Amino acid sequence: MLQELSIKNFAIIDSIALSFEEGLTVLSGETGAGKSIIIDAIHLLVGGRGSSEFVRHGEKKAEIEGLFLFDDPHHPCYAKASEFGIDIEEGMIVLRRDISSTGKSVCRVNGKLVTIATMREIGSTLIDIHGQHEHQELMNEHLHLTLLDQFGGKDIASSLTAYLDVFDEYQTVSRQLKRLNENEQEMAHRLDLIQFQQKEIQDAELRLHEDDELQEEKLKLVNFEKLYEALQTSYDSLRGERKGMDWAGLAMGHLETAAEVDAQFGGTLESVSSAYYILEDAAHAIRAELDQLEFEPGRLDMIESRLNEINGLKRKYGSSIEEILAYGSRIEEEIETIINKDSHVQQLQDQLQSLENDLSVEAENLTIARKKWAKKLTVSIHEQLKQLYMDKTKFEVKFLTDGDAVNRKFKKEGWDEVEFYISTNPGEPLKPLSKVASGGELSRIMLALKTIFSKHQGITSIIFDEVDTGVSGRVAQSIAEKIYQVAVHSQVMCISHLPQVAAMADCHLFISKKQANGRTSTKVKRLEENEKIQEISRMISGVEITDLTLEHAKELLHLAGSIKET
Repeated sequence: MLQELSIKNFAIIDSIALSFEEGLTVLSGETGAGKSIIIDAIHLLVGGRGSSEFVRHGEKKAEIEGLFLFDDPHHPCYAKASEFGIDIEEGMIVLRRDISSTGKSVCRVNGKLVTIATMREIGSTLIDIHGQHEHQELMNEHLHLTLLDQFGGKDIASSLTAYLDVFDEYQTVSRQLKRLNENEQEMAHRLDLIQFQQKEIQDAELRLHEDDELQEEKLKLVNFEKLYEALQTSYDSLRGERKGMDWAGLAMGHLETAAEVDAQFGGTLESVSSAYYILEDAAHAIRAELDQLEFEPGRLDMIESRLNEINGLKRKYGSSIEEILAYGSRIEEEIETIINKDSHVQQLQDQLQSLENDLSVEAENLTIARKKWAKKLTVSIHEQLKQLYMDKTKFEVKFLTDGDAVNRKFKKEGWDEVEFYISTNPGEPLKPLSKVASGGELSRIMLALKTIFSKHQGITSIIFDEVDTGVSGRVAQSIAEKIYQVAVHSQVMCISHLPQVAAMADCHLFISKKQANGRTSTKVKRLEENEKIQEISRMISGVEITDLTLEHAKELLHLAGSIKET
């Protein structure tokens, strides 16, 4: 839901900060007070088209900021934000948009600079603004299939998952077959290239960890003199003129004499004896190493050459010998496939045909599930339209490819193409919803659809901008009840001139404008109970508030309370 909204220097708004609640919020006030300006600000906040004309006269920039909260960890905003590298913590997201007097926009989401397109994509998961004359989500026939799937819930989702499992494999095999059927000349060039690469790798006769072994040997050869001198000095210290071993042997002999006199020196003798024999073994080992050490000037050049060869292969085929050999295995399979292309093509064609048969079965099952839920949706829409006193209106979910095997194509969403059709007058043919006439009739149709889909769409907030224009009486009361029904599943904000709608509000905001120091500015006030009665009475009478209109307002509020309870 939209929790907080801050607007500064926007049109005739100087500075306002609004807090919103769950349920239905109604905005009312005199014409021109600035109700639609607030909705315009929200529209810009979620990526709407802006211009310098929105900046308050005399100011450098307009600032709009909104805080959205959602407690559903699977809310679509999470996935959309993640797509653009934006983190959402504790179910909070802040959108901010600054529009300069030159017309330049700066957009931020959770403090991160984003493009208007990115803000629009994220905003589409948060707010759906429905105005009487706007082209809305429900009017977009390309989204009707998605709406039907959302309405069908787990039933359609399970059929779609089964279809997608086969579809993914079908796509993989199709791509493999396409590559094999590509231009013969390109295929020949590809074969020449990978055969050359294979020969280069095979001729190198690489061994795993060979480069590490060569590096170790290179280190020894480069430091041969230092190594030889260190070993020679160590040996001389033990067996040479310094007589290290002789002195250790002398100490051991004297300790033997001491141990014969006093047994307590037995342990010391044992330690010195062990050290002596360990040193003796070490001296033999050092001598053996010295005897084997031999400097080969040509060997260092050979190692350098081999390492250069291995590094050259690494630059081409992988960062390690293991990756080079793995690449060699892959192109070996590819070479075999290209050389035996015809047999592989036949094999893939057979596999593709088998998958196509399986995919047709899953697509048909998906269509069956969708048709079942399309009938349920049709019944639900008719019920909603009847409650809006449009019982003569006909609604139908048309499957455009139904029975048309030629135009059926396997797509990610199946082979179905769905569009909502409607007829508002008896005897008139069903027409696409996107072609239906505008006006109060369209508002009621859209409201009926919203009542059905609001619980499935996952939109945080829905805004109705004067969708009740041109209706009155029992239709107005029905519209008020429908808007409240939508507010049960989503936060709803509604600009309305209908007292019936205002009476259903959980929160009523009164928009007014005042003049000070030669400037006009918009003010927003949250109405208390008595103030609601006054405002609804004004909406009933138009100008003069009488005792009768006050009683009528109280009656509407009482009726609204009873409806909410049921």
